[in-house]
Amino acid sequence: MKGLPSFKHGVHPPENKDITSGIPSRRFPFPKEVILPLSQHIGTPAKALVKPGDRVERGDVIAEAAGFISSTVHATAAGTVKAIELWPHPNGSMAPSIRIAVDPTSSQMRRSRIVPRWQDVPEEQLSKEIAKAGIVGLGGAAFPSHVKLCPPKDQPVEVLLINGCECEPYLTSDHRVMLEQPEKVYDGIRIALRALGITRCVIGIEANKPDAIEMMRKTKPDDLDATVQPLTVKYPQGAEKMLIKAVMGHEVPSGSLPSAVGAMVQNVATAANVAAVFETGHPLIERIITVTGRGIRKPGNWKIPFGTKLRDVIEHCGGLTEDAQEIVFGGPMMGQGQANLDIPILKATGGILILTKDECKRQDIMPCIRCGKCLEACPVFLNPQLMGALAKAERYEEMVEEANLNDCMLCGSCSFVCPSNIPLSQWFVMSKSQLRKLAS
Repeated sequence: MKGLPSFKHGVHPPENKDITSGIPSRRFPFPKEVILPLSQHIGTPAKALVKPGDRVERGDVIAEAAGFISSTVHATAAGTVKAIELWPHPNGSMAPSIRIAVDPTSSQMRRSRIVPRWQDVPEEQLSKEIAKAGIVGLGGAAFPSHVKLCPPKDQPVEVLLINGCECEPYLTSDHRVMLEQPEKVYDGIRIALRALGITRCVIGIEANKPDAIEMMRKTKPDDLDATVQPLTVKYPQGAEKMLIKAVMGHEVPSGSLPSAVGAMVQNVATAANVAAVFETGHPLIERIITVTGRGIRKPGNWKIPFGTKLRDVIEHCGGLTEDAQEIVFGGPMMGQGQANLDIPILKATGGILILTKDECKRQDIMPCIRCGKCLEACPVFLNPQLMGALAKAERYEEMVEEANLNDCMLCGSCSFVCPSNIPLSQWFVMSKSQLRKLAS
């Protein structure tokens, strides 16, 4: 990996990707019911358009975007709306959700929408069609994709960066997308380039995925100005700002968007789904999700309809092992622990990780020894030790004013290296939540 681009600081957690990286994705069976929260994205929750008793087909719009930073929700299975009610959400809240009883006699063919040829429509209409399809970023943040494709007029984008790093341990869904759908990724790149009015693209892939690098190079169209760039294996290489630093050498200023340095970042799975919108007319209603860990009997990569309950996924994957201890949506560094088996799979769910008791041993929190390891690990050059002291004293405003808490992306690198087992990242999550409450 010598000489490959990267960023300063960061950490090297055990990868644990070999559990599922070689398993091709398979289609998950339709459950008896799906639960579709109106909030599956960053921004304003969608507004329900259906009522209990309504018949819906797979792909129908059931909730419309309620603002510019919002996203449409579609039925992920044909059936009947049972209720619109509060339901457990992966973020720990009770969120308004649409419950659909899946029709066991339906063929579950998707109801296609009429979509124009992307080559024939004005650039600004492309983002509108992507918005109608409910496309959001599939790298974890679930930011509505049409918003990214409309950068500020005074910050024109020059380079499209495609994120194939997948630096989070255990997760391999993006890896499988690059191996199984490279042509779709490139078609999605063409559409995004046209929407942005630019021609240049760089695909960043960590060097621990040599087969994906080879596949993306082998399938690259000759007429496309795209470069496949291997990157150093280091966490969090797949973070937006870190990818920009590694590929372009630019640092995104504090509080600014990537467009401030002429970049726009899109995940490989997002690009593939953008292509599907115009190839098939189908909206975003499912994705490849990694189900992994030593606490699940049959790990794998599955194309799962959104709204499928966690308990249905676990049952289909052979059930939990006897020593299973904790279930995480996402990976071990940035994922969220779950306490309810009835929570649904969302657009933002890239992986389900089941850890064993040995992997979840609780360790005593010791006093900070001022070793400075957290400073050396932080990829955005913050002072986690200072922020941790302020968080412990509940001095949340000072965390923003004196320690730049807003620049913290909650990557967990500081917690990972702390020899005193101080849960710094968790404290910062809590601090941001408390600040939101104080502001409301």
